[in-house]
Amino acid sequence: MDSTIQVGSLYPAALLDWAGHHSGGVRRLFDENSGRPNKDILKTNLLFRLEAWAKDIAGAKAGIPRILLLVGGPGNGKTEAIELTINSLDKELGCNGELVDELVQHFTPPLGNAVPRIVNIDTSKITAQKGGFELGVVQDASVTSGHEGKSAAELLVEELVNSCDAPASKIYLCCVNRGVLDDALIHALDNNLDVPIRLLSAITGAVSLAPDAPSCWPLEKYEAIAVWPMDAESLLVQPDEGVQPPAARLLAQATAEHMWPPHGACAAGKNCPFCYSRFLLSHIEPRESLLRTLRWCELASGKRWSFRDLFSLMSYLLAGHHQSSQGQQTDPCGWAANLLKLDESSKTTKRPVRQQLTAIFNLATSSYQHALFHLWDSGVANSLRQDIKELGLDTSDADMRVLRGLQYFLQERASPYLPATIASLMEDLAELLDPALANPDSEVAVSGRSSVVLRDLDIRFSRSIESGIDFIRKYQTLSANELELLRRLAKADSLLSSPLIRRKKPTAASRIQRMLRDFSCRLVRRSICTRSAIVADADILKAFQQVVEDKQEKRLYEVAQQVKTLLNSRHGFEASLTTTFGQPLPPRQRQATLLVQPQPVRPLPLSTKGRPHSPICFLEVGRGQSSQPIALTYDLFKAVQELERGLSPASLPQTVVALIDTTNSRLAGPIVRDQDILADARIRIGDDGTEIVKSWNGFVSLKGRSNE
Repeated sequence: MDSTIQVGSLYPAALLDWAGHHSGGVRRLFDENSGRPNKDILKTNLLFRLEAWAKDIAGAKAGIPRILLLVGGPGNGKTEAIELTINSLDKELGCNGELVDELVQHFTPPLGNAVPRIVNIDTSKITAQKGGFELGVVQDASVTSGHEGKSAAELLVEELVNSCDAPASKIYLCCVNRGVLDDALIHALDNNLDVPIRLLSAITGAVSLAPDAPSCWPLEKYEAIAVWPMDAESLLVQPDEGVQPPAARLLAQATAEHMWPPHGACAAGKNCPFCYSRFLLSHIEPRESLLRTLRWCELASGKRWSFRDLFSLMSYLLAGHHQSSQGQQTDPCGWAANLLKLDESSKTTKRPVRQQLTAIFNLATSSYQHALFHLWDSGVANSLRQDIKELGLDTSDADMRVLRGLQYFLQERASPYLPATIASLMEDLAELLDPALANPDSEVAVSGRSSVVLRDLDIRFSRSIESGIDFIRKYQTLSANELELLRRLAKADSLLSSPLIRRKKPTAASRIQRMLRDFSCRLVRRSICTRSAIVADADILKAFQQVVEDKQEKRLYEVAQQVKTLLNSRHGFEASLTTTFGQPLPPRQRQATLLVQPQPVRPLPLSTKGRPHSPICFLEVGRGQSSQPIALTYDLFKAVQELERGLSPASLPQTVVALIDTTNSRLAGPIVRDQDILADARIRIGDDGTEIVKSWNGFVSLKGRSNE
């Protein structure tokens, strides 16, 4: 997607246009001034596949799909894929740009005219080769212009049926989101359209993430059709062709040194948080750690970053999200320079205003580490205000006004401050991976030769902020803004320890001190840990990533054995005979439980032929008719890891408990009807150890067996 900023302009100002709510973050078909940063195509497995397809189609290779459906939501690169395909066809057919020019004319109509839904072109009239074909392109299947009176779903059904019935010389390319695809299936069902029902059912099944999803390319039972779920593959994983992951290339573009002013040369000088972020990310370890953190966010949340999300993220991390009083996006370096002036002027003002008091907080938390992990407890702002009032602190005093600045800063965090396009993903990331909650025993590199243990950092900040500063300052790892803010917080912390202040309200003074020390420790943790991907549950996330990306399934087999222990008790597999799924268990003395042999758990191999790599792994539970697939979610993986470390089963998260209960119930239904399994089963009654087992001529009751 091309940046719309004028040639010669520098980052970070040019990065503002990368955001999804700006023109640079949205790709329009054959519009060179939209949506592709730095004019560089970010190659994915699909794009390599489309280039090969275009070559085969142009060469009239037999058995090649002639109907392509690219399925996905907004921002997943459907337009980019269509454009690359057309350019590849133009090249392979020897059209010398005429095919592209024809489509440009149709998809960029005169002002006031609507973009057509479908454009049909006879390539035999413009190709230099013999033959040719009729090409139909639907850039957006939700468009209905030119077909008023019909819904997008109806039009998609008609186009698919007509394309299937058309001769082999008819090529059909279509970008469609999942909503329109579902609506088309509903329309076919409502109108009893047999052929479209079968076709659309096959398409929706192929683009799903089900463990038994059929081939996409070509579509199973439809050799002339190929579909591709564009939201399935991660942009943070290296494509099969061995090129860099798209996210890595995008980050390299965003931090390219020649696009930025020399460090310290912008309006904010060496105190610019955005230029400082670029300086940090110009080094290999912080750059790889950022990409690793984003990948872990995908794995932990189950949500994938789209192209538009990544464009918006780079814009937010390296250019901020700040608006002027007129609602316009401000120049990032100019915004930082203005904050520096406000902060400087506050030193000579007797009663500084809110903007002056929060200036140093906003400067210190605008570097990429704090933009990434942005959550602060805004709920304590009122408590802080009340404690300041109870202590009778004069916040006009130069050393105490930082308390009022902290109060205002936390209050501002109660209002929306993230770009709407990535707000939900950013909140998930900050909640799941916050370095402030990382293992205290973790070691963090603070220089090329030195590292610190987080526990040592925590201990010093728990004593005083000054002690924490003395510990971390010698490594020269914090920015000038962070150090300046910490020094001011340290002065306030020291003054709150004086008897003159503490004797008024010692409890209130202690509360403020705890708040200041916690804020300072979190600030330092986030600053240094983000550069090394030392985040909450980093060890578990790393292990889960290895399981998901291990193509040999060795690690998945090990996890399966752990899940087997979780599903079965030491007596075997237990199925309640007195309740159904979702009902509470009766008192123990009234329970009846079927006990059978332990149910096996093993990796469920997923087909990769004609399909993208599955973003999740599956396990197969049970045997024969009772076997059931279950998804290995991050919550389930984390649960089995923590159970291995001694976590009590009663402490399992509700999502895991619900998954286990659902799996048990789905297994229990077939098991109680399977004569082979029931041959060695027994029924436990009540809580006195009574069991009913099968005998040579019926059933017998055995008393006194232990329930333990």
